[in-house]
Amino acid sequence: MNVPDHLRYADSHEWIDPSTPDAALIGISDHAQAELTDVVYLELPEVGRIVGKGEAFAVVESVKAANDIYAPVSGEIVEVNEALAEAPEPVNEDPYGGGWMVKIKLSDSGELESLHDAGSYREQIS
Repeated sequence: MNVPDHLRYADSHEWIDPSTPDAALIGISDHAQAELTDVVYLELPEVGRIVGKGEAFAVVESVKAANDIYAPVSGEIVEVNEALAEAPEPVNEDPYGGGWMVKIKLSDSGELESLHDAGSYREQIS
């Protein structure tokens, strides 16, 4: 499984890029997309929505099931990857690149400390 070292990970398999906390990218991990298999549809939130850490903010549907996507941190959704609504394939093909789902403006950057680093996330999924 691909687990980039520079990201932080939630127990529920979402990743966040903490290098840009003013508008951090969020998506699902390579492990999560592999478990889902082929993603066929995404229901993404509206820009401006305020989410709390652990709150469901999106739904991903695959050929197997529909699953909620949870916010790894609290904040305001400031951008949504609209391209995924028309073509969700990047979620499977490039989960850490073109498969990003939202950008969030963090309300408490301290919440990043409660997330897994790459090493502990690798242990969780092994």
